Amino acid sequence: MALLRVPLARGLWSMAAGLAIMGTRSSAAQSVQASASEVQAVFLFNFAQFVEWPAEAFSDSRAPLVIGILGKDPFGGFLDETVRGETVRGRTFRVDRYRRVEDVRECQILFISRSETKRLDSILTALKGKPILTVSNGDDFDRAGGIIRFILDKSKIRLSVDLEAAQAARLTFSSKLLRSAAIVPPSGR
Repeated sequence: MALLRVPLARGLWSMAAGLAIMGTRSSAAQSVQASASEVQAVFLFNFAQFVEWPAEAFSDSRAPLVIGILGKDPFGGFLDETVRGETVRGRTFRVDRYRRVEDVRECQILFISRSETKRLDSILTALKGKPILTVSNGDDFDRAGGIIRFILDKSKIRLSVDLEAAQAARLTFSSKLLRSAAIVPPSGR
């Protein structure tokens, strides 16, 4: 699997780790929240290295890899800055923002904001079977059928992954991504 320029990828993972630990000092809740959002934005960018999508996930071989945000955007311009000028497997990145799940067309990574919690079941139903990596920091997102959930645990970001949901979306994960993730037990869905 092709990787981003190695120094940049290492730098971003180091930055994500550093940002995750920043919250250990006592600071205002708002700055801890901003740090968690920045770490999550870097993770979204780096997921592109460790996930493979089926060919039909892209309209053509030159189509960008789209990171979408459904609902309230917790990243501000940080995600846009993170992906600017970067490529993965010869594809550029694009960040799109959506108000409704019906607006999601060609998108490979979709962050579903906590603002969408009340509509989560209908959102995941609408996306079922589509080759989209769904990601959120919402409570029980992974157990509701979302693929990756960010969990803030003692100022660190941890991942919980539903491999059954990933398989239904026809996504393949690198073992490097799964090494430190908690795996959601099969649900029998």
